[in-house]
Amino acid sequence: MTNLREAIDDYHSLLDDETGRQSHGQMNHQLHRRELFFGERPLCTVLRPRFLTFEQYSLVQRAIRAIMPAFKKVHEAAMSDAGIRKQLCLEDWEEQLIQSDPGFRDASPTSRMDTFFSPLPQGEGAGELRFTEYNAETPAAAAYNDVLSEVFYTLPVMRAFERRYEVRPLPGRHHMLHALLDAYEQWGGRDRPRIAILDWREVPTYSEFVLFQDYFASQGFECIIADPREFEYRDGQLLADGILPINLIYKRVLISELVQRCGLDHAVVRAVRDRAACMVNPFRCKLLHKKASLAVLSDEANAHLFDAAEQNAVDAYVPWTRLLVEQHTRYEGQKIDLLPFLADHKDDFVLKPNDEYGGKGIVLGWEVGQSEWDEALRAQLAEPTIVQRRVALPSEPYPSLVDGRVQIFDRMLDTNPYIWYGDYVSGCLTRLSTAALLNVTAGGGSTVPTFVIEKRE
Repeated sequence: MTNLREAIDDYHSLLDDETGRQSHGQMNHQLHRRELFFGERPLCTVLRPRFLTFEQYSLVQRAIRAIMPAFKKVHEAAMSDAGIRKQLCLEDWEEQLIQSDPGFRDASPTSRMDTFFSPLPQGEGAGELRFTEYNAETPAAAAYNDVLSEVFYTLPVMRAFERRYEVRPLPGRHHMLHALLDAYEQWGGRDRPRIAILDWREVPTYSEFVLFQDYFASQGFECIIADPREFEYRDGQLLADGILPINLIYKRVLISELVQRCGLDHAVVRAVRDRAACMVNPFRCKLLHKKASLAVLSDEANAHLFDAAEQNAVDAYVPWTRLLVEQHTRYEGQKIDLLPFLADHKDDFVLKPNDEYGGKGIVLGWEVGQSEWDEALRAQLAEPTIVQRRVALPSEPYPSLVDGRVQIFDRMLDTNPYIWYGDYVSGCLTRLSTAALLNVTAGGGSTVPTFVIEKRE
């Protein structure tokens, strides 16, 4: 069985200053050549990828397999039960849009579970795995991961490391294409689709859209990158720039931003509701994308929704989560008055807006003073918000080049497996940070590719 700590130490032992300089130069050259930037910032600033042993990756896969039936139960219940939908805090326009049949089975053919995983260096049975957010709407970075994997494969240090270890990437772009095509065929598409990657032209992730566009083209699919403002819906066709019919949308724009900026009468919204275009992920993804979906899972008042195996998975992997409302609930078996309890135990909790991204509005109780925490409780009580129990933030040593020399620092990291059809895991996003808020969008950190490794005999 491969020992993770030993593998990391082996990798670092190969990274002397000269090899570090060569590897750093090669990586920077490739980052610029392939435009691997998030806005103005390079995606990666460290010289080691994320390693998982086969046993650790398998544990993540099994945990996702165990929890996803519970998420599916929540989605089914929300579609039929206004009481469950109320717990998800939907907007009125969301209530309208989820009634639109997307034409295919899965609410989120592509998704990602944002997770904190603290495995033991060797062995699969110990460590902590906690699912803190479910990105069921627009899971990003699969193409970035693929190309970063190619970049790391060519580094001088990897040339030496692969003599000792088998190193397997976890590609994602083909899964994304499969998910798009599968939904399109279920929707009724018979002709070869023309794909539009849909988002605002000014977003910092635009460079990833180009990577997807190039990949789709390499597989023989016509693909454009289009801003919502470039569409019109005319004579039963969704047209880009007034001339190009689009029948398959890879939606990267957030539904909330699309509706808030363009309204429910927007061309894309009308075309999708009329089944004139297939969109992945569909409007119904919003039900589980709400952070309150974890509160529905975690709250003992909803235990009747799940069978024993599903409840065991919830207990094992979902941290205690509740809607931030005036209520009595239970915590560690004891009945509590939620708001006074949170005021007295700020170091144990985090506040998260129900439908934001990129770390916006998150308040980490242990990083703010009491007055700031009390004010956050009052302010966020007015908006849909969840409170979640603090989880352990794992860290690993990562090398970088500082003033021409290799230096190794501990960095906190998360583990974010990609989920396909709400069923199985293939691929994983890893983000690093020296701050507790691990989110590249929030303005810091680094993204590294994830490899599954095994020591050579």
